[in-house]
Amino acid sequence: MVKSYLKYKQSRTFGLVTSISSNVVWTADSTKRGAGRAVAAANEEVLTWDIKKGELLSRWKDPKCKHQVTAIAQSKTDPDLFAVGYEDGSIRLWDSKIVTIIIGFNGHKSAITTLVFDKPGVRLASGSRDTDLIVWDLVQERGEFLLRGHKDQITGLQFLEPQAAAGDDGSSALGSMGTSDGFLLSTSKDSLIKIWDLGSRHCIETHVAQTNGECWALGLMPDSGGCITAGNNGELKVWSIDTAGLYSFSKKVNGSGECRLLQDRGVIHRHGKDKALEVSFHPRQDYFAVHGSERAIEIWRMRSEEEVKKSLARKRKRRREKQGQKGEDDAMELDGKPDDISSAEITDFFDSHVIVRTTGKVRSAEWMVTKGSKAVQILAATNDNQLEVYTVATKDKSKKINNDEAPQYSKSLSVDLPGHRSDIRSLALSIDDRMLASASNGGLKIWNIRTKSCIRTFECGYALCCAFLPGDKLVVIGTKSGDLELFDVAAATMIDTVKAHEGAVWSLQVHPDGRSLLSGSADQFAKFWDFKIVDEDIPGTKRTTKRLRLVPGKQALKVSDQILSVRFSPDSKLLAVALLDNTVKVFFVDSLKLFLNLYGHKLPVLSMDISFDSKKIVTCSADKQIRLWGLDFGDCQKAFNGHCDSILQVVFVPHNQDGNGHHFFSASKDKMIRYWDGDKFEQIQRLDGHHNEIWALAVSRTGNFIVSASFDKSIRVWEQTDEQIFLEEERDKELEELYESTLTTSLEQDRGNDEEVLDPGKQTVETLMAGEKIAEALEIGLADLEIMREWEIAKETQPNTAPPARNPLFMALGGISAEAHVIGVLQRIQAAALQDALLVLSFSVVPSLFIFLDIFATRSMNIPLTCRILFFIMKIHHRQLVSSKIMRPMLNDIKVHLRQSLNKHKHEMGFNLAALRIISARVKESAVKNYVDETWENKEENTRKRGFVQVA
Repeated sequence: MVKSYLKYKQSRTFGLVTSISSNVVWTADSTKRGAGRAVAAANEEVLTWDIKKGELLSRWKDPKCKHQVTAIAQSKTDPDLFAVGYEDGSIRLWDSKIVTIIIGFNGHKSAITTLVFDKPGVRLASGSRDTDLIVWDLVQERGEFLLRGHKDQITGLQFLEPQAAAGDDGSSALGSMGTSDGFLLSTSKDSLIKIWDLGSRHCIETHVAQTNGECWALGLMPDSGGCITAGNNGELKVWSIDTAGLYSFSKKVNGSGECRLLQDRGVIHRHGKDKALEVSFHPRQDYFAVHGSERAIEIWRMRSEEEVKKSLARKRKRRREKQGQKGEDDAMELDGKPDDISSAEITDFFDSHVIVRTTGKVRSAEWMVTKGSKAVQILAATNDNQLEVYTVATKDKSKKINNDEAPQYSKSLSVDLPGHRSDIRSLALSIDDRMLASASNGGLKIWNIRTKSCIRTFECGYALCCAFLPGDKLVVIGTKSGDLELFDVAAATMIDTVKAHEGAVWSLQVHPDGRSLLSGSADQFAKFWDFKIVDEDIPGTKRTTKRLRLVPGKQALKVSDQILSVRFSPDSKLLAVALLDNTVKVFFVDSLKLFLNLYGHKLPVLSMDISFDSKKIVTCSADKQIRLWGLDFGDCQKAFNGHCDSILQVVFVPHNQDGNGHHFFSASKDKMIRYWDGDKFEQIQRLDGHHNEIWALAVSRTGNFIVSASFDKSIRVWEQTDEQIFLEEERDKELEELYESTLTTSLEQDRGNDEEVLDPGKQTVETLMAGEKIAEALEIGLADLEIMREWEIAKETQPNTAPPARNPLFMALGGISAEAHVIGVLQRIQAAALQDALLVLSFSVVPSLFIFLDIFATRSMNIPLTCRILFFIMKIHHRQLVSSKIMRPMLNDIKVHLRQSLNKHKHEMGFNLAALRIISARVKESAVKNYVDETWENKEENTRKRGFVQVA
């Protein structure tokens, strides 16, 4: 009989506030009471945080996606619509109200680096590490085109809206958009900045953005009159954008290459010298923020024309004082025109306002704009897993205090409790499996496993290991400095600190009898510690209180090398010690005499565990091997090569329910957790979900769940389900996944590198399956059409002819027609994946498809979808279609029937539009007064031109 196992699945994830893979987005609170919400990436999820309360509001996760989030963007017209880019090149549009995916796009080959919506909110532009730009149509739910011109990853994207000049007799900027598709501004790591005309779909200007290498960030001013690009060594280059020139360019039939729409205005230098990550302009005030990977955000202020003139006047005054000995003619020449700012340098227009010092290295920064509030606030997401809000004093406020005093800032809000500041190095479960202790460099946190909430937070040293003491009220940790620190969970205090070792404490374990503790250190000592209750005086009183203390035991073990791991056998008879010399030594607990030497690993043993019956010991090493040994004679029973990198943790299931006493888990730097059968020496299951090396692993006493912690700062709970798995099925599943991953890459068409504009598309397993479904539907549909045609002919001569036997599929669907089944299959395919699914079809299937397209056009069945399929098929198979005599009459029939259907739709739309005009006229006549939006003034954007734009 084939043995079955119970499957483990990921059930909960916590401990992560924001990950370093993506930017953070701030959105206003819909209730207008709080400080707003922060939308931050958390590995493969997107988390929405209440900034004021520090609470998690919602969690966006696609169960089918296991890739990290790399970019987030919010729509400018619909604040509930967010675009999220992932590491595999896919994009999903989320509705934050109902936490549902609306549209999914898949066109890039590698991680998305930047996303941006256009002003009307009907298009989305995406840039990726594969150097491509794709513009997506959100109304038709498909990719419009792919732009190729950069030679390295895209670092910045912005839509440009052409605006008419002040004296232009044309319409306003809003009206001008009706005749232009707009422009796109892009920067790349290849140090180039490009302007793309989205109407003609080609690049109209290219400039070198940075003189010192890569261009890492792009910021566009709110009025689109200029932009700033940032690179290495603190260099910021300022550009002016001729929006009136863009408007006139969009009106021309043949664009002239002589005009310069993008002008270099100069370079300013920020204080930080590392590469910049973001440049962000405040949407309402004259400030912009720029930051690199240091612990600071630099906020700059853009001066007004009056301030620039005053600055020039002061400079002229100083020059006159220096040149006071010169002649009168020279002095007049130095004066110049008092109101002329053309001689001003670019540094006169920008002033370093304040440098905001953050607690961690900044990954992303976002301006917070609250309605009715004039305060300048900025939200920062740091690399140490926290969100911070800083309030910056504006220039007016600082003037009231002192003109020479630097502007002040204050940290007003933060979200930091739900996560560690550094990677988690150790996990420990309480005896009742209700609490979890996680220890990192500088922090110890106690979690409630069921609610995923942080109960206690302690400051500690650099923790390497931790353990709950009997009673689950005390937690002890071993630190890198050799200390043992004891914490009281109920009282939320540190009870004691013991200088236990001269080197790092790498391992801790409580004795099975619960009366002592064993610590193993890099100073080559394994020490026993007894628990002792002592009376301590309460300061200021004559009373005493009882406290638990760690007292050195009577025994201590000295070995020949550094100790990396220690383990008691469950029967309390044996003690296993793993050394840096690649060996494991087994001693008797009572006499501490050597019992066994386990040789075989080529690199140090990093972790080990002993089974519940004390008969087997499993060891894992940096040599990527797991070895299973017998404790009776020290024989190596099996060596597993199950991981691709160093194996950091290995843990047995601590009981023998359902015969799983010799099952164990292993965790590695290759981001995988593997479940093994120690009796059959086979892998049961592979658990993948982490995005970085897994440092810690803990198994519950009941074996119902395991907990893992990774370098990505997330803690994941894997629960045992009732679903049964079989070893052969798991092997087949892994082979199928490997085959599918290689299949899509082999089928990917090599799009020409010389072409600047291409159709976006990417073959996935879903598109391949959709193409197969279309081909299958066409095959059985064509056969059914032939059967029904023969029955109709026979029915003319013999009216009582019995209906033919159709395909059971049609009968199961309620006796639908063949064309209804085919149109149903086509409608169920996502609009964004339809073109890739049609590419799967060979040309031999096209005649069958055209037969059904003719039927759709004749019966007016989903005309938009019919037209889209027809035009795409004609585009990709144009040469074969024009050279085929069979296809010509079919195309003529489709043309006639399609025009008839389109004319019918045109008349219906015209009738409906006329009726709406009549209804609106009657409403206006009967209304007392027109509706006026009282908040329209607040919605207007600041369109004031910057002074440096007018510099000749």
